[in-house]
Amino acid sequence: MNAPLKTVPSADLPVWSLEDLYAGREDPRIEADLAAAGGRMKDIARLEGMFIAARADAPALGRLIDEAARLSEAAANLTWALGAYAQLGAATARDEPAWGRFETDLQTRISGLSSAAVFLPLELNALEGPEIEAALAAFPAAERWRPWLRRIRAGRPHELSADLERLLLDRAPATANWVRLYDETLGRLTTEVDGERLTLPEALNRLSDPSPDRRRGAAQGLSVALGERADLLGLCLNTVVFEKQVEDRWRRFADPAASRHLANEVDAEAVNALETAVVGAYVSLSHRYYVLKARVLGRDRLDHWDRNAPLFEAASRIYDWREARGIVLDSFADLAPPLADRAAVFFQQPWVDARPRPGKQSGAFSHPVTAPRHPYVFLNYMGERRDVLTLAHELGHAVHQTLAAPNGTLLASTPLTLAETASIFAEGLVFERLLREARGEDRKALIAGRIEDSLNTVTRQIAFHRFETKFHAARQAGELSREAIETTWLETMSESLGPAITLNPGYETYWAYVSHFVHAPFYVYAYAFGHLLVEALMSVRRRDPAGFAPLYEGLLAGGGTRTYVEALAPFGLDPRDADFWRLGLSRLEALADEFETLI
Repeated sequence: MNAPLKTVPSADLPVWSLEDLYAGREDPRIEADLAAAGGRMKDIARLEGMFIAARADAPALGRLIDEAARLSEAAANLTWALGAYAQLGAATARDEPAWGRFETDLQTRISGLSSAAVFLPLELNALEGPEIEAALAAFPAAERWRPWLRRIRAGRPHELSADLERLLLDRAPATANWVRLYDETLGRLTTEVDGERLTLPEALNRLSDPSPDRRRGAAQGLSVALGERADLLGLCLNTVVFEKQVEDRWRRFADPAASRHLANEVDAEAVNALETAVVGAYVSLSHRYYVLKARVLGRDRLDHWDRNAPLFEAASRIYDWREARGIVLDSFADLAPPLADRAAVFFQQPWVDARPRPGKQSGAFSHPVTAPRHPYVFLNYMGERRDVLTLAHELGHAVHQTLAAPNGTLLASTPLTLAETASIFAEGLVFERLLREARGEDRKALIAGRIEDSLNTVTRQIAFHRFETKFHAARQAGELSREAIETTWLETMSESLGPAITLNPGYETYWAYVSHFVHAPFYVYAYAFGHLLVEALMSVRRRDPAGFAPLYEGLLAGGGTRTYVEALAPFGLDPRDADFWRLGLSRLEALADEFETLI
């Protein structure tokens, strides 16, 4: 019988401290900051009616725009920090109802404060383009806020009346309770496997165990645990999607993904081109690779729990926390030492929570909080190569967020079309470093792991996107039954994985743990967008490594001040061009070619 997969001792892994934000849920600074945020909102409310009155006075209108943006920034620095504290605290305590109540109640109070500023985008969008241009020209200090105005103006066709906007704002915390119910349900999920009680992250991690028996046991245990909760999780998804459909109808969005495209500042045509290119590459990428992997494992077909199995049954290499830190920092330094210096600070401060434990939600993220404050990094580290890459991924986000911070809170936030760039690029840097040192079977396993990570980021996320698209379309006719959800899931997953993967009984429930479907509808295509974008950037870097680094740092430092088209122009890249997506896909196909020569 195979020995259990070794893991990094929990005591060696960091747990963050949120005291840079607040000392606890009872910290009096919370009430003080809520009061201060209310004051900033009242200051904004005093501007109501002034924009229309000043539309013929360009200098006065410019001053108003500058004042409104500065007040909005001050309010955001307070409310975003409050919201971040609640979200971060709850993320590690999904089994504690007190944290869930605190998160919901605080968001309700913030929404109530924010209603005072509902008029602002409505008045700004009541102005005509030439009036705003004249105001920016007449009062140059307001020019800084052009990207902020660009985002507000983009929503002009989808605005509602002030009363309806306030209604939606007031209702937002109630809708968020469905997300909370979903998170708390998964946060409490455990399953018994081979005499052990595993959390969701632990069960998912065991799907990469060298032992086929342990993978099978984890997969079957996970199927049972998700199956017991699938009706409730399906109700959460149905309700969140219905709420979105109602708002989309009122806002005149013709397509369910349109609001996400708007937030991402991306053309629907670019996303459609991405989807078409990836689906067109299913056969040459995922289908082909899993056939090759089955051959290496001596199988005709792989069970779904073998999809991320290591190529060899010998215990996988385990990286302790210190080793992972060194690999990531050295990889960042290969590109530019200042990037490594920024990342190193996160290891020197209690800003990372890596220790898996009961009640902690699955997944990983880097939360940017606000421009004057540092981000927090969250992951469940278990010592595998993928965990090292996840650490690099989230630290890539964190470095991006700190580089963009000087733009200020309103302008630092990056659309999702660019938000995944630094994170996926960081993974690529780590892979390149590991590959340079790998020989023989290690090189084969490393290339296989990179291909699988790419498939998980590109083809799997586009399959998720297609599942969401079908779900949202079907939901128009009424609530989807559990059986209908499962059928759609199996269809889209089978299409992407190909004939070499068997979707065993129980896999039909696996849609239930993909939290993006509930947290952020249509978020998932951003991963594929970012990955293929990074593949294109890697090609540019190989042509001119010295010239690439300053351009790349400039891309990250720009934050949300430029559109993705503007940000990528210095690299000679245009994601609106179909050939752009083929460039990234061809690099993944080249990896599959190399893997085939090694087996």
